Amino acid sequence: MLAGKRILLIIGGGIAAFKSQELIRELRRRGASVVPVLTRASEEFVTPLSVSALAAEKVYRDLFDLSDEHEMGHIELSRAADLVVVAPATADLMAKMANGLANDLASTVLMATDKRVLIAPAMNVRMWQHPATQRNLAALTGDGVLSVGPVDGDMACGEYGPGRMSEVPQIVAAIDAALSDGPLKGRHVVVTSGPTHEPIDPVRYIANRSSGAQGTALAAALRDLGARVSFVTGPARVPPPAGVEVIRVETAREMADAVAAALPADAAVFAAAVADWHVVNAGAQKMKKTAGGMPALDFAENPDILATVAGMSSGRPGLVVGFAAETESVVDHATAKRARKGCDWIVANDVSAGTGIMGGSENKVHLVTAEGVEDWPRMSKTETAERLAARIAEAVAPR
Repeated sequence: MLAGKRILLIIGGGIAAFKSQELIRELRRRGASVVPVLTRASEEFVTPLSVSALAAEKVYRDLFDLSDEHEMGHIELSRAADLVVVAPATADLMAKMANGLANDLASTVLMATDKRVLIAPAMNVRMWQHPATQRNLAALTGDGVLSVGPVDGDMACGEYGPGRMSEVPQIVAAIDAALSDGPLKGRHVVVTSGPTHEPIDPVRYIANRSSGAQGTALAAALRDLGARVSFVTGPARVPPPAGVEVIRVETAREMADAVAAALPADAAVFAAAVADWHVVNAGAQKMKKTAGGMPALDFAENPDILATVAGMSSGRPGLVVGFAAETESVVDHATAKRARKGCDWIVANDVSAGTGIMGGSENKVHLVTAEGVEDWPRMSKTETAERLAARIAEAVAPR
């Protein structure tokens, strides 16, 4: 996939810049050429000489370098690549990109490019969680900028949490996906995955056994067909795939808000096992066991995300796919659910205890559509995802 591709790599000024050297090596091993652009701050972490040696290319550093502008001006530099990658993408670089600033070579190249841009954010956890950074990320996503990571991990500053730059294999996978010319290139798909957690008090919650494996595999399969994937995930056991926009939520209400914010989309696939109810009188403090017996919990229905999106009067995705996890009368219940929710397809499976499907590595599904029911054989969840992604591509790819 990467053989013969030309990557413009902008290296931001953070401790994660050391990973950029491994990234260059891996991209070249796969047959890509890498043209490096260093910010002034990045030179505090990596040297132009080492980067140039690894890339076997000239390093570009200064917007007002007369020699560079004569040989390859910043406009040509920004457009001669197949993909622009920013790794690490610091909070400062993200802010410049989101607000259209162009006061150095890196930011000017990003403003001038007509190619897709992929960022690999890396920064302190508090900087990542700051509202300004999240606003900038939302703006960049809205502009079509792709992102990979960050992930949870130990920081150089001694803190732990989201903000650590994705590892090189994940970044390479995201680059591979961004350069894919699959049938879903240019299409946007929203995928929900995993369980939701509905709090009872600060230490207890209501949940289910969903691992998130099927939704994760589906997001990866859609990515591999060229789609831009917004992956809205509850607290799943399976880590999210690289090369997709990851939106983490806890509760059903948070998931509903995240899906609404991710729209519009060409297709929406609701693979998450969303809790039907939440606790209205959840405790602000841990509930104590007393001689009075069990505490009384009051429940209210959660928003019906699938029915809400399927019933949108304007801006409805062209294809809305729901999932039905059943323990009896699987096809009958799924057929009724498709009619009740107003969605286009239902992917139904039997998750009763003897099947080993919920939390397992395999699945056996029935695809319920307006045309009837397709009974698919038992196969791995990856194979199920690839087959479903191919069907989605057939439905939404033609223009």
